[in-house]
Amino acid sequence: MTTQETSAKAAELKVFCSNSVRAVMDELVPQFERASGHKVAVSYDPAKIMLERIMGGESADLVILSAPAIDELTKQGKIVAGSRRELARCGVGIAVRAGAPKPDIGSVEALKRALLNARSIAHTSSGASGIHFAGLIERLGIAEQVRPKAVKRPGGLVGELVVSGEAEIAVQQIPELMAVPGTELVGPLPQELQVITTATASVFTDASQPQAAQALLEFLSTPAAARVFKAKGLEPA
Repeated sequence: MTTQETSAKAAELKVFCSNSVRAVMDELVPQFERASGHKVAVSYDPAKIMLERIMGGESADLVILSAPAIDELTKQGKIVAGSRRELARCGVGIAVRAGAPKPDIGSVEALKRALLNARSIAHTSSGASGIHFAGLIERLGIAEQVRPKAVKRPGGLVGELVVSGEAEIAVQQIPELMAVPGTELVGPLPQELQVITTATASVFTDASQPQAAQALLEFLSTPAAARVFKAKGLEPA
């Protein structure tokens, strides 16, 4: 393809994503732009907030959210039937500041002790991991002891709070923890307490650039992209 042909077909593509795939998109979007000639603008938010934005009338060309969020958008007729593509899966984990002691979280009882012993715990209030964590401490019967130690953000990378010293441990989806320099991943939650989120992509029904959106979707489904997903803490679908 010549430079003139690429320029003539170039599109400005708008993408909505949950925060769990931010590190992946930061690496893959520039590659896609170079290969396709398209320009991509990505907007990030926790899945719950992004879903509210879309239901409130915002739109884009491509969306990457959790499977339940995509299911809801499908019911509302917001995305193209048949465009759904599962990209990767991730779980929730715990991280500490690099060099800090790593608590044992290898079993339900060990995790319970770690949460009770932690001086402060960072998590989101609106993100999927934060919502899960709120239910988890209720399930473990330690909510009253843990809630006062919470250092919360509506969304974003809570690993930054352990790097700054504002929290001792951080609880979030593993790719988001791994995306923060200066943190070390302790590990995933025990299987009995784990929640797996599937990053799922679809094209909007009112996309202004549906062909470019489909091209990006295909690019994100390649073996090369799968290697990036894995390196960033997600398991390719």
